[in-house]
Parts: sequence; structure tokens; C-alpha cells
Amino acid sequence: MQIVAALFVENFEMREAPGPSTRIDMTGVMFSQAAPGPAPLTITPHLIGLIFCPEGEEGSGVFEVVFRRGIEDDSEQVARNVSPFTVEPGKFTYRLVRGELEFPDYGQVFAHCRIDHGPWHIVPFTLLPPA
Repeated sequence: MQIVAALFVENFEMREAPGPSTRIDMTGVMFSQAAPGPAPLTITPHLIGLIFCPEGEEGSGVFEVVFRRGIEDDSEQVARNVSPFTVEPGKFTYRLVRGELEFPDYGQVFAHCRIDHGPWHIVPFTLLPPA
């Protein structure tokens, strides 16, 4: 299985299309956000992971997200989420993770995402000073 995309979003909706086919409408895709107030603070952005399972594979796995202060594997861990899933081979699924991220000051956190013990897919998120 593989991660097709992992993004921070404000909202998403599933809808059917002719075929039958499924559409995912995502709004507010972001890699940064102005802080709602002065640091320190905690924010809770949503991360959506889109996962594809090729034909002939098992179709079950674990989506793991570790929020870290840096891109290195040994960077300080801020939060972690582990979510088991199943998907029909040849199809897609998604996992929605709501991070509860503490920011002592403005800066970056990186969502390290992977399936089972596969390679990490890293998504940056920057908290900016209030606008």
C-alpha cells in the first residue's frame, strides 16, 4: 500500500459521482496558519491521508502519524496517532487525523506519516504570528 497524499485541510466532504465513482472535495488545504492568539498555544489542525491499495495486496494496515519538531526521525515528538484501516484491493481509502499540537512559540511541526513500517511521508505545518 502507499500514501498517495497527506495534507492539512480545513474541511473535506465525500460525494458520489457517475460510475459509480467517489469524489473527495477538500477545502482550505494549508501548510501554514496564522496563530489565533499569542504563543504559547495549542492548535488542532486536521491531516487527511489518502491511501491506495494495489490489486493483489492484503488490504489492511496501520496509518501512523508522528508530529515532530523537525524532519529527522529522532526530532522531538509532539503528538502521535495510530489508526488501523482496511481497504479493498484496487481501491482508495482515507484516514483523518486531528493533531493536538502544542506550540511554545511560532514555528514548524512536521507530520511524519507512514503505513505499517514503510517509508515516512513528511508534511510540514508552520504556525505564524497572529495576523
